Amino acid sequence: MLRSVPIQYLFQTPVYAASLESNSSVPLNRRLLRECLQLRHDDRGGRAWSERNYPGGYTSYNSRSRLHAVSPTFAKLEHSIDRHVQRFAKSLDLDLRGKRLAMTDCWVNIMRHRVVHGLHLHPLSTISGTYYVQVPRGSAGLKFEDPRLERFMAAPARRARARAKNRVWVTLPARAGRVVLFESWLRHEVPPNLARGERVSVSFNYAWF
Repeated sequence: MLRSVPIQYLFQTPVYAASLESNSSVPLNRRLLRECLQLRHDDRGGRAWSERNYPGGYTSYNSRSRLHAVSPTFAKLEHSIDRHVQRFAKSLDLDLRGKRLAMTDCWVNIMRHRVVHGLHLHPLSTISGTYYVQVPRGSAGLKFEDPRLERFMAAPARRARARAKNRVWVTLPARAGRVVLFESWLRHEVPPNLARGERVSVSFNYAWF
């Protein structure tokens, strides 16, 4: 019989992924999708910025990034996400005595075929995340980087079938109605979107006050 290996896992990197609501999120997603597409149509400045910085896609990140403060539909989404953020924060043992986590930014991303969102993080925020509104078959997931990667130096490559906790890159599938949360310092990207339809998501940041 093999003995158990005496290993402790230190400094783990948690990522939270769950359905937004216990019941169906389809009605909310219908309203969100309608508003996301209308926003792209109306947001001339956002479309111009996206042409320069997000080729083939659309994001309201640089033009309208506080949608939860101006739209009742996005405010409802914020209310639903808040519950998940509180659960995630509790699991992280964050000391928020006298403070609270609040949504500071909320913006739309629309990715057409082969659109890419390069590796990045979310500075000046505590918890960030994405909510998936529309996810056609074959849509790209959210790819996370091991934050220790730059320090691996002479480490061998991981096995092709390495467990998720031992990989240097892990991709979580995108699913309509799913919310994904992570600490804002964790670098991530969206690989080329192979779906023919449009992948629509809402990204957001929380900070503590």
